[in-house]
Amino acid sequence: MKSPRDVLRFWIPLSLTWMMMSIEGPILTSAIARLPFDAVNLAAYGVALALAMLIESPVIQLLSTSVALARDAASMDMLRRFTRRVNIGVTLGMILVTIPPVYDVLALYVIDLPLEVEAAMYWGLVCLIPWPGAIGYRRFYQGIMIRHGFTRQVAYGTVMRLVTIVVVGLILLMVGTIPGVIVGTVTLTTAVILEAMATRYMAREAIKAYAHQPPSSQPPATMREITKFWLPLAATSAIGFVVTPMLATFMSRMPNAIESLAVLPVVDSFVFFFRSFGFSYQEVGVALIGQRFEGYAVVRRVGVWIMLATTAALVAIAFTPLLDVLFEVAYGLNPLLTGFAIPPTMVLIVLPSLAVAYSLHRSVLISARQNVKVAISTALEVSGIALVMVILVSTTSLQGAMAAATAMAVGRIGSTVYLWVTARKALRSQPSVRYL
Repeated sequence: MKSPRDVLRFWIPLSLTWMMMSIEGPILTSAIARLPFDAVNLAAYGVALALAMLIESPVIQLLSTSVALARDAASMDMLRRFTRRVNIGVTLGMILVTIPPVYDVLALYVIDLPLEVEAAMYWGLVCLIPWPGAIGYRRFYQGIMIRHGFTRQVAYGTVMRLVTIVVVGLILLMVGTIPGVIVGTVTLTTAVILEAMATRYMAREAIKAYAHQPPSSQPPATMREITKFWLPLAATSAIGFVVTPMLATFMSRMPNAIESLAVLPVVDSFVFFFRSFGFSYQEVGVALIGQRFEGYAVVRRVGVWIMLATTAALVAIAFTPLLDVLFEVAYGLNPLLTGFAIPPTMVLIVLPSLAVAYSLHRSVLISARQNVKVAISTALEVSGIALVMVILVSTTSLQGAMAAATAMAVGRIGSTVYLWVTARKALRSQPSVRYL
């Protein structure tokens, strides 16, 4: 039986990984904000990254798939083949959206971007072509390491990624003539590729561990089993990553479109820092809850501590003058953009605690092999966001970033409630388990 200390020891390296990932957003946006045409380039960077993340979404769940199914050497080899196929698919998807006629239809008619943002975004999107495949490669090997308890090595890879972002970003920033959107996307792609290479190197000990482990009581994972497990989770990520391009589409049709498109990536990256501690909790739950949920009570207890701490920290900043200082000094926003960024940030204070609850309940359903319900929860969230945005666009004159923050909060609350209800039903299959 795991103790709270065991859970914390397992979770802390993973949370540090997500925390460092959350820092890269502020670093890149602050660099872009210090270059000419800051609002246009921030908007172009935010939308380009959102599109790339939507295309990349199928590879996100390769980590949870590896943690759950890489039970022996044969299963790991099959997962590696599966990962290769997924990576080829997402890379072809990136190439497709950068073909000029496809790009023009997407940017001008589907998202309806302002012309100056559309023109700035194209080469930033081109620079992101290798990005999804590198992430898929990295997440497969991270899953192998997490399954064998090498969570510190996962954090080491992210340290390398963060250092690369700082070094490459500073070099490109000092050049001074490179458009901000290209500075951001080239830096991000370079860092992810180097992190993927480092992760493969550090995974060698976890791979060797397969030779010494006792034979699994289950047969090796087949391509069909992997696909059946992964597909609902991949759909979950794909549906979830629709949110940012969808919000951009709505905001383009609302007052102060360029300002809203510029500040939303900044607000999102700031709140993401506090949410990051909860995002890492899904892998903790999948690894430690157990198929009979014997570890649920202690994982839940630690999760409650994390919810309270992260929410209190965000509130302490969001409702004080510290927020103005952070946006203007750390992020480099001008006073006008800072004024647009503060109200949405205050609305999003609910997200850190919801991130923990969301991940905890998802891990229960994944452990129970009820992955379709995970996908349903994300579909409900996206539907809720879309419904709120339609209402706000058609009935109010609210500026876009504020409307987007309101919709994001409402959608996440609804999906978390659904996950809570469905996770309770799964937990009832083991009467000895205490549940919320």
